[in-house]
Amino acid sequence: MAVEDHTKVRPWRAIDRRVSRKIRVGSVEVGGDAPISVQSMTNTPTSDARATIDQIRGLEEAGADIVRVSCPDEESTAAFRTIAREAKVPLVADIHFHYKRGIEAAEAGAACLRINPGNIGSMERVKEVVSAARNNGCSIRIGVNAGSLERDLLEKYGEPCPDAMVESALNHARILDDLGFHEYKISVKASDLFLTVAAYQMLAEATDAPLHLGVTEAGGLRSGTIKSAIGMGSLLWAGIGDTIRVSLSAEPVEEIRAGFDMLKALGLRTRGVNIIACPSCARQGFDVIRTVEALEQRLAHISEPISLSIIGCVVNGPGEAAYTDLGFTGGGKGAGMLYFAGKQTEKVSNDTMIERIVAAVEDKAAKMRAMREAPAAAE
Repeated sequence: MAVEDHTKVRPWRAIDRRVSRKIRVGSVEVGGDAPISVQSMTNTPTSDARATIDQIRGLEEAGADIVRVSCPDEESTAAFRTIAREAKVPLVADIHFHYKRGIEAAEAGAACLRINPGNIGSMERVKEVVSAARNNGCSIRIGVNAGSLERDLLEKYGEPCPDAMVESALNHARILDDLGFHEYKISVKASDLFLTVAAYQMLAEATDAPLHLGVTEAGGLRSGTIKSAIGMGSLLWAGIGDTIRVSLSAEPVEEIRAGFDMLKALGLRTRGVNIIACPSCARQGFDVIRTVEALEQRLAHISEPISLSIIGCVVNGPGEAAYTDLGFTGGGKGAGMLYFAGKQTEKVSNDTMIERIVAAVEDKAAKMRAMREAPAAAE
């Protein structure tokens, strides 16, 4: 029976992250003790620089740490230079098959190249891409997908399996290591979450390279988020993973929101408002479901880490409010109680509760922002 470490506050919540080496993707550190970064990918034609920049801007506002941009042709890598110049976050150039696109993207300002060395071609071509990455300060992501494993590995193992995916990844990593290039991270993605989890567990034991997590082609917004949360959540809970992408058939900003929600649930990132809400029942003193929907929309712009409890009645409301920054508990006669740091502060009518809660959260966020910026202003 495991013994709890009582030197930690709430030891049952502790996640001991796997020790990986640290690399850089532009200004963002990945691996080691760096925060787990959240990524998404643009789906506009990269050759349309303006549309791609606009989409990146939306991802930046949603909190993206890194954005991936596909570079399938010369028109795309030509536009990539303009895109990279205007982006506020590091960009990963997604390269498949043609080694020249990797060289062009590195020279155009990519912070990282996503490649599969086995698809690039001859060793000479791989060397040229690695040289371009090194000369331009790019890192590399070795991206292994179950759907595109090498033929010899499929013949050896009979089907995509964890051993085949990890062998592919380590073979590619060996190529980079032999070239003296160690600024790389690895992903081993599959649409099958069982295969994904097993492959990452095996890979985590075999290398100290930082790992990029994802369940690829997970599906639509609802089903894909659930599938990703089960697969990636179990890995993150086990301490595996240094950067993540929730791959959804949905607008890219939804991937960022889902990624942060996943990390917030595990206490690994704290960006934005974390709403704790009851499922509602006949005891509710207000419409909990509609209220939470409204608050999620109205508070989406808040980046400061604030916890907010929205509970329909007094059964659990005061108890939940005791552990959140702000809280609202339903009462009787069309009104409820507002809490600050667990303390009752004022009675608020149901008609004005949303506006009052939004104002209270925005006020707290402004104070937190002012405190954070004060040291910088004093320098």
